[in-house]
Amino acid sequence: QVQLVESGGGLVQSGGSLRLSCVASGHTERTFSMGWFRQAPGKEREFVARIIWSGANTFYEDSVKGRFTISRDTAKNTVDLQMNSVIPEDTAVYYCNRQEIVAGTISTYWGQGTQVTVSS
Repeated sequence: QVQLVESGGGLVQSGGSLRLSCVASGHTERTFSMGWFRQAPGKEREFVARIIWSGANTFYEDSVKGRFTISRDTAKNTVDLQMNSVIPEDTAVYYCNRQEIVAGTISTYWGQGTQVTVSS
């Protein structure tokens, strides 16, 4: 059974930094990519960043480019999101996301989410 467990959320002042971490378990050999999404109150869940498991190519939503960095540790099956120069608009519940491809079919898994609150 695939599980994703996030940690590292909390309260941070505008301009500060925060590091989120997500550890995956269950069929991790099938991982194609891992990433982070976020959902602010009253808004839809949106993409933040993704990293391809083999090759480590990374992708970012425009508003976080240059401020956030996604990284992974394939031995520990973890993906981290280093958040620098945070702004109040970064306030949201952040969800870890994992994609696996088996026989050409993409499956997506989600963590429970971790709250990030940026105070102005």
